[in-house]
Amino acid sequence: MTVTGTKRRKIGHSKGEANAQSATDSQKHFFKNASNWDLEQDYESRPRKGKKPEKPSTRLPIKTADGRIEVLKTLDDEGDDVSVDSDTEWLEGNEDGLDSDQEDEAEPEPEKPEIPEEQQIFEAQEEMARIAGLLNENPEEHVAGLKALGDYSKSNIKTIQMLAMITQMAVYKDIIPGYRIRPLTEQEQKEKVSKDIKLLRQFEQSLVNNYQNYVKELTRCAKSEYAKLGNGQSLSNVAYTCACTLLTSAPHFNFRTELIKILVWRLSKRRLDSDGIKCQEALHTLFKEDDEGRPSMETVSLLSKMMRVREYQIDQDVLNLFLSLRLLSEYGGKASKDYVERPEETGPKLKKNKREFRTKRERKSIKEQKALDKDMAQADALVSHEERDRMQSETLKLVFATYFRILKQRESHLMGAVLEGLAKYARLINQDFFGDLLEALKDLIRHSDNDAADEGEEGEDNEDDEEEAPVRNLTREALLCTVTAFALLAGQDAHNSRNDLHLDLSYFITHLYKSLLTVSVNADLENTRPAATTSRATKINVQTTTVLLLRSLTSILLPPWNIRSVPPLRLAAFTKQLMTTSLQLPEKSCQGTLALLGDVANTHGRKIKALWNTEERKGDGRFNPIGDSVEGSNPFATTVWEGELLRKHFSPKVREGVQLLEKELSGKK
Repeated sequence: MTVTGTKRRKIGHSKGEANAQSATDSQKHFFKNASNWDLEQDYESRPRKGKKPEKPSTRLPIKTADGRIEVLKTLDDEGDDVSVDSDTEWLEGNEDGLDSDQEDEAEPEPEKPEIPEEQQIFEAQEEMARIAGLLNENPEEHVAGLKALGDYSKSNIKTIQMLAMITQMAVYKDIIPGYRIRPLTEQEQKEKVSKDIKLLRQFEQSLVNNYQNYVKELTRCAKSEYAKLGNGQSLSNVAYTCACTLLTSAPHFNFRTELIKILVWRLSKRRLDSDGIKCQEALHTLFKEDDEGRPSMETVSLLSKMMRVREYQIDQDVLNLFLSLRLLSEYGGKASKDYVERPEETGPKLKKNKREFRTKRERKSIKEQKALDKDMAQADALVSHEERDRMQSETLKLVFATYFRILKQRESHLMGAVLEGLAKYARLINQDFFGDLLEALKDLIRHSDNDAADEGEEGEDNEDDEEEAPVRNLTREALLCTVTAFALLAGQDAHNSRNDLHLDLSYFITHLYKSLLTVSVNADLENTRPAATTSRATKINVQTTTVLLLRSLTSILLPPWNIRSVPPLRLAAFTKQLMTTSLQLPEKSCQGTLALLGDVANTHGRKIKALWNTEERKGDGRFNPIGDSVEGSNPFATTVWEGELLRKHFSPKVREGVQLLEKELSGKK
């Protein structure tokens, strides 16, 4: 039996194993040759799909049906339009100029929801209240809140701007220190200081910078006219309120001059409105509470400069602000518009050989004590008497210069205010200026009489002009001239040198005597100003025409320097004339006149007693109450018969005044 051997087959790898082996070899080959590859160069040489170069268009632009102008470009090989350059595509921002089908349009950004104005005001109010509370609690730590409050002033909503200005005003009023912040010197900046001092300096610097920006914002808003809101307030009204409050509450702090300029600019108007009255009251308070003297001098300087620029076309209440200055109660020198007389030293000067002997140690100790006192005075921010007197003397020069310029230009609507100011400050005027001033007052009285005659002739021809121009009280101006003339001699030594100075007041005496009958029938005798002048009352100019009349009569009949020097004819003439005018005077004016006659009877009873006794008449002829001179009226040729009528006056006080007058005369022998 033959055994046949089996045929052996070659066993090979399966298909999956072959693939795995091939992948492993490829991976080894990949990592082996990867270090030799230049990937960047291969990526750069790789073909990219780019924009086809634009060919210059040779086709004319066309106008579509909707009015747009389009420039058509050439067609490509496939016959499709490459692009259409239009205004719409440019406005939509298609940079490639392709069709909207080939490229997605940019999606518009979602619009933010608009917040209502009421909601914005409420949120701003809450945030400003929070910042203000933090600043009041600890201003050094939260000083950055001042800038945040200032940013609200730049809002487009007027209500937020108003709230921001008022909030800043309240905050600054509370956190402003009681001293003026000065800039640091170079040496002080280089010095090493403690951490607390460094923080304090940073706070002061930030406070001054933000306060300066706030004052600039107030200046801008004050000089701008904005539409008023529903409550009648505007940004300018709020700005003036804030400026007035800051000036009166912190006049010592920085940027005081800028605040004064805001108020002075408003006072330059021909007629004062509500804001002007507010600024006037603020300056009145500043003058009354000024202990240093420098704020008053700066304000008077700016006011006088403003008046010159405006050619004195201002409201007389602005000029009456000078009556609020603290010069009468504190300043003792004499001045004019050119120079100031320094008060003489009262104590006698010691000669060199009579001085007290001091040792070298004592002199050194006294010198050190003076230096220490000077440093302490500077640390306490005290103003020396010499510095304050210098400020007040400069202020007085500016006031007199303003008064004399107005007198020279004869501004009719300011005459009353100027004369009242001169009457009040008469004792502070240099004696060398008396002669020129009296001549100016005489000219004013003459012009007032001529103006009164011209007004009577014109009648109703200029009714429209009278409504625009201020109403002048010529009677009041004439009385103020007389009061000023006699006030120049009161309280000074001028009456002792009247002959040397050639001072003659007989013109004022005669004019007052001749005008007594006219003044007694004046309807505005007991009013500060005519009713047609203004409807608002003033707190400064409070002297009525009756008061001015009694002041003038007291200076003539009872002069303070020499009571016995009044001649009997002058006393008798004025007494008779005053008794006649008392019949038509108002009740209070009549009481004042009888009280004055009672003082005259107490002092000069023997000289005028004959007027009440018919049997003792000393004069011959006839009494002339409207004569050209006082002594030529022949007063002793008549009797005072008016007393019999005044006994039956309707007022009990007038009847009592007559009885007291006759009782004074009956007791004189």
